[in-house]
Parts: sequence; C-alpha cells; structure tokens
Amino acid sequence: MAVSDSEDVRAEVAALRSEVERLAAELTDMRAHASLLESLAQEDPLTHLLNRRGFFRELSRAIAFHKRYGTSIALLLADLDHFKLLNDGHGHEAGDRALVHLATVLRQNVRASDSLGRLGGDEFGMILWQVDMASMQAKCRMLESIVAASPLVSGGAEFQLGASIGGTLLMPEDTPEEALSRADHAMYARKLQRRR
Repeated sequence: MAVSDSEDVRAEVAALRSEVERLAAELTDMRAHASLLESLAQEDPLTHLLNRRGFFRELSRAIAFHKRYGTSIALLLADLDHFKLLNDGHGHEAGDRALVHLATVLRQNVRASDSLGRLGGDEFGMILWQVDMASMQAKCRMLESIVAASPLVSGGAEFQLGASIGGTLLMPEDTPEEALSRADHAMYARKLQRRR
C-alpha cells in the first residue's frame, strides 16, 4: 500500500470517527428532548404538578398496588372556593396566582411519597399512601384550615382563599374513574356543607 493510500485511509477513518461522535451527540440531545417532551406531556405548565394524564397514571398504579398488597390509599380532591369570582373580579392573572398558591400550599403539606396533580381548572387531586378513613378525614380538614390560613398576596392586595376537600379510600375493584367519582361526590358534599 502506498503512503498516499495509507493517508487516505487514515483521513477516512478520522472523518468517520468525527461523524460517529457528531451522531452520538445528536442522539444524546434527541433523547434529552424526548425525555423533556414526555415530562411536559404529564406536567401542568402553570403549577408544575402532574396534569390530569399524569395523575391518572399514578392513580392507576396506586389502585393496582392496593389490589395486590392491600395497602390503604386515599384519593383526595380539592376545589378552590369562589374561584370564578376571583377570576372574573380580579382577572385571569390573579386566578393563575391563586392556582399556583394553592398548589404550593398543598405540596408543602403532603409527603414526598404522595402524588399531587392539577386535574383541570381549579380542581386538584392527591393520592395519599398509608392513610385510613379517620386520618384521611383529618387530613382533609387540616388542609382546608391551612389553605384558609394562607392568604394569597398579589399586587399589594390580599386574597383570602378557601378550598373544599373531600376524599375516598381506594378499593381493589376501582377504576380510576370510579375512585375519582366517589372523591368528587365527597368533595362536592363538603362544599355544600361549608356553604351552610
């Protein structure tokens, strides 16, 4: 093999190595982007909690775990009281701040092992592990009190917030929709009770 042929082969090998390194870097970037998109597909962009899709995934897992191991798991729903009045009277920016504020208050008062999501509008869901009926009901009342004691300060004004929170214990035969329906009924009953 002539020297020029050998140099040509080295140059081709170097070019191929460079191309492989470029493609490997591009693949790493694409994987990171795909991971980001997957995360965004399950995260609420306003509150950075799970969105409805992500929360349903976690609820399905919790139901399956309960069915297999019998672990007591509670599903709580929280609804911001008088949200429409706040939104209509002070604008959507104030409404958004109230949602972020409620998300922060809830996040600070559930365990890291629990799941928290914004299901839509002003409705939030919580999956609490190792919780029986009495402690679930106590947690609902405690969270309502904490929200009431945590006003939103925005634009120099203070807004007193309230939340109605109801829940249910998961059952082995539940579907996510059935569990959410029971929790929704409990939350709505609590909202009616608080209005009296």
